[in-house]
Amino acid sequence: MPFTQFVLKMHARCDLACDHCYVYEHADTSWRGRPRAVSDDVLKRTAERIAEHASAHRLRTVHVVLHGGEPLLAGPALLRRAAEELRRALPDGCALDLRIHTNGVLLDQEFCELFDELDIKVGLSIDGDRASNDRHRRYADGRSSHAKVLAAVERLRRPEFRHLYAGLLCTVDVENDPVAVYDALVELDPPRIDFLLPHATWDEPPKRPAGMGGTPYADWLRTVYERWTAAGRPVPVRMFDSVHRTLRGQSSLTESLGLDPADLVVIETDGSFEQADSLKTAYDGAPATGFDVFAHSLDEVAAHPGMLERQSGLAGLSAECRSCPVVRSCGGGLYAHRYRTGDGFANPSVFCGDLLRFITTVRDRTAAPVVVPAQPDRAEPVPAGGLTEAQLDELARGYGSAETVHALAAAQLGLTRRLLAAVGSGADSESWELLTSLDQHAPQTLDAVLGHPYVRAWAVRCLQGGPGADLGTLRELAAAAAIRARREFALTVPVRDGAVLLPTVGRVLVGGAGEVRLTGDAGGFTVGEIRIGADSREGGPWQPVRRAALAGAWTVALEDTDPQRDSHQWPAEDRLPEAELLRWAGALQEAWELIRRDLPEYAQGLRAGLSTITPLRPGPDGRDVSAAARQAFGAVGVARPRTAPILALLLVHEFQHVKLGAVLDFHDLYDQSDDRRYYAPWRPDPRPLEALLQGTYAHLAVTEFWGTRVRAYDGLGGEAAETARLQLATWRSHTAEAVETLAGSGALTPLGQRFTDGMRAATAPWLEVPVGARAEAQARAAAAERLARWVAAAPVGP
Repeated sequence: MPFTQFVLKMHARCDLACDHCYVYEHADTSWRGRPRAVSDDVLKRTAERIAEHASAHRLRTVHVVLHGGEPLLAGPALLRRAAEELRRALPDGCALDLRIHTNGVLLDQEFCELFDELDIKVGLSIDGDRASNDRHRRYADGRSSHAKVLAAVERLRRPEFRHLYAGLLCTVDVENDPVAVYDALVELDPPRIDFLLPHATWDEPPKRPAGMGGTPYADWLRTVYERWTAAGRPVPVRMFDSVHRTLRGQSSLTESLGLDPADLVVIETDGSFEQADSLKTAYDGAPATGFDVFAHSLDEVAAHPGMLERQSGLAGLSAECRSCPVVRSCGGGLYAHRYRTGDGFANPSVFCGDLLRFITTVRDRTAAPVVVPAQPDRAEPVPAGGLTEAQLDELARGYGSAETVHALAAAQLGLTRRLLAAVGSGADSESWELLTSLDQHAPQTLDAVLGHPYVRAWAVRCLQGGPGADLGTLRELAAAAAIRARREFALTVPVRDGAVLLPTVGRVLVGGAGEVRLTGDAGGFTVGEIRIGADSREGGPWQPVRRAALAGAWTVALEDTDPQRDSHQWPAEDRLPEAELLRWAGALQEAWELIRRDLPEYAQGLRAGLSTITPLRPGPDGRDVSAAARQAFGAVGVARPRTAPILALLLVHEFQHVKLGAVLDFHDLYDQSDDRRYYAPWRPDPRPLEALLQGTYAHLAVTEFWGTRVRAYDGLGGEAAETARLQLATWRSHTAEAVETLAGSGALTPLGQRFTDGMRAATAPWLEVPVGARAEAQARAAAAERLARWVAAAPVGP
């Protein structure tokens, strides 16, 4: 995973003597042997390393914080050189978000004018009112720093500098009055407040004063949270907003919460690469990597075991953490706070009890129904006939923006509604009346259920009279939507294989068969004698739909409860055990980060349209298998592969089928009466035209996947690089050949010809990427052999 955040140490000393400082007052002593200020050589090489990394990973933005010690001690000239070196080195198309974090006591007019000129945002540390701030933030001789920090804030609040004011950072001390601290910070009109728990470990635990109970930090934060909420949340608070986001399955805004992988590296004044500064609180030398800007690339740093450990998400947490009901919000707490001599970081946070109590308090006060987050709001209606010409051209090149894929989803939802009406109106008056009422009073909630991919699959089965054509599903859909809407209702629902299914919500294990009465209200629902409350967590008879919350605000369901999920050509897995669920979550996080980094044009549509992943059973001999069902927009089936890159490849490949299927529902790309069979270079059997079109379109993504990997291996040898070159040579040849077969078929409509032209244009750049004579020769030989076998077995062609 590439780094996008860099902390550049400008000065290794400080003009204050804060007794809670992790740099000078905790376990690490490496600051004693480092230069006071960063040198020009270190600045220049640091800028080059960051630029090299940004170019290799095609980063659109890098975030750099000038830090210390106290960075203002470096002086205006050195700060200017840092900004100029960074901007000079970065490649075109990569923006620089440059900030400085300071205690503020030296922030005068000259510095503000410099930061205005160089566009450097300023964050300040202050612990609240004077009494609270002076508890820790004093000069070495005991003098208060509070007045000078207030003067610095006032400078930043002036109209000419207000745009530089990035926010305030406050370290929590439970002996300070939480209301006084919060009110003092809000009075300074900050654009953001960041509360930090004091750095501590199991070896050096945080203070817990007598008489404050077992979770004083939770109680302190809860008091502030209540005051903040009562005031209408007048300013963003990073910790509180992160809890809200992670409880909704979104990404965190801070390293100290959530499961998002860390993507930060520190550059010290001597050019050493270090892990997060907070590790200085664990033991002497804890942040060290042994790497520096002169001898090592950032990719080498990213492969350091400590970096990888901090990017391992749920799989990297202790067993106690993984079983915790708030782990996806807490994330195990800050990595440094887990340390204990003897077993390292394989522990819960030393603030575990506080985090659990605070997060559950927030959860209970903001809890949604017992359901997972709804699908995105309804998109704007698509134009008559489906998509605009511009959107079709965009899709033809293999891509699809979030807006375009939302348009596809809206059209698919409309189609599902029409199918539902064809199946259900008049078939079951009780459930139909409930659905109709929900459509009037809670349409978005109903859409969230009807947008479930397997609803359409079920409706088609009903209309075709195929397996799974059971009208009892109509009652399940109505019940699920009513539960999500917290509607009072009562329905009799079917019991299937000993369970009551509620699509998008989960299933309740009741045993037996037949039917059971289900009632719902604002506080939850009851199945027979089993009560599932609005705050019920998984356990006993209750098996909710489980979701993976991935970086970049994408949450995807791992569907292992709905019987209709068996819509793919490969059998679906049963309910995933906890250990396998954790492996899925970790693999998906890695795969998603790879897609966002290497295939950003595919990532937008994937996040917008792929709501459901159905785990499949492994293929024969452990072969990787995946599938997309033509009647299940928004879902793909995948057997978890051995590596995250292959999972990324399978996801983008199958979602291509999902997108094209949605296009074909509303747009004629070829003559439906054409019954000929065509040669598909990747298949041994002749294929109908739609199958060839589908395969070609899916392989646009496959070609780009391997193309990006070949570019990453440019100039390098080794098995992985040679494999990527052979794969690119193979798939670009297959795709280009299939495009020409489609174009020459004579069966395409004018729109289909235009769509094929778009696929040709998308393939062309990859045909120019050098892969070497060996890979080209191997690909050509394999293609010739495959064609010869096909001609021998199926000599009839188009």
